[in-house]
Amino acid sequence: MTAPIIQIAGVRNWDEAEMISASGATHIGFPLHLDVHRPDLSDEAVARIIRQLPSVIRPVLITYLAKATAIYELLQQIGCNIVQLHGAVSVAELEKLRRLSRSESLPAMAIEIWKSLVVKAGNEQELLQTFGATAPFVDAFITDTYDPVTGASGATGKTHDWNITRRIVAKSPRPVIVAGGLHPGNVAEAIRITGAAGVDVHTGVEDANGCKDPRLVTAFVENAKESYHKTGGL
Repeated sequence: MTAPIIQIAGVRNWDEAEMISASGATHIGFPLHLDVHRPDLSDEAVARIIRQLPSVIRPVLITYLAKATAIYELLQQIGCNIVQLHGAVSVAELEKLRRLSRSESLPAMAIEIWKSLVVKAGNEQELLQTFGATAPFVDAFITDTYDPVTGASGATGKTHDWNITRRIVAKSPRPVIVAGGLHPGNVAEAIRITGAAGVDVHTGVEDANGCKDPRLVTAFVENAKESYHKTGGL
């Protein structure tokens, strides 16, 4: 992960995926097997979209699955080799997931693992301990926002204290992506404050019906790229 990541998460159909692919975003996230939210698409529909994606954009499985074998098998099923883990995945399961990509009993697939660090009131020290224990088995971390009202830890539309992410970035041995409540109007400030290696947006580029708005997607990507240019990230 050398170039900044600009991920747009959640699509309802191929037209949205195609639009995001043409926007200049680097990654597109597909939420599946969630805890609070319902996925917009089935596993099979996601697999069909991924097969059609151009090489300029990389698909990411976003999931709350916590068992290595289930995660690995889903990655294979949909044809994806990056996974963003939002569930309570133990260090042992992360280590197992790494081993599975080198297993002789399963089709080999080198995978990239992003581990979520969900920010909630008073848990900064816990997050610091989490990345210390899990860093050997992951490629990146992604900070997101916990919503105490709904219990959701992703796609909340709410920001968290970006200074917490900034301190995590300063101490983390892995790149950190910032998510949670981002939109075209605040993404540049989020990059400036946090120094994150990437940004992730879901609800912040949607219209009132929950569909991805091409104007908002384009503005988000352009504003993120401009901010990274200013900070020397691009």
